[in-house]
Amino acid sequence: MPNREPEPAFLPLTVAAARTAAARAADDRTGEDARTVQRRAVEADSAAADCWLALLAGCDTPGRRGLSSRLRALSEATSAFAGPRCLRRVGEAEVRVDEAVRDGDGAEFAEALVGYDQAVATAVVSVRGPLGSTRA
Repeated sequence: MPNREPEPAFLPLTVAAARTAAARAADDRTGEDARTVQRRAVEADSAAADCWLALLAGCDTPGRRGLSSRLRALSEATSAFAGPRCLRRVGEAEVRVDEAVRDGDGAEFAEALVGYDQAVATAVVSVRGPLGSTRA
């Protein structure tokens, strides 16, 4: 059966890393945390698409204002999964996205979101499986 979910456009690394982490989870708790990151990543990706459209149109829509809370939820889920060591880098990237949205700068938004995607995906893949367990 074909996958009916759209491919992530704004957080592809994060969605892929979370999907892989959920599939490879060594225990129920780790698997649930990874699935939560995956859900939050898909939600944040959708919110980013809405925000991008609002930025392109120069509108102050609910879609533009909703991204911040989705990113915060993803950051919190990532911290629960990967541990506190990821908080600084992910938090800094999240602030940069928020600033770009507030400024209405589409180019800065795109660049900031790439940095956020990379920071979160890096945190997710840093959680090792059962053989090299360094989970915080």
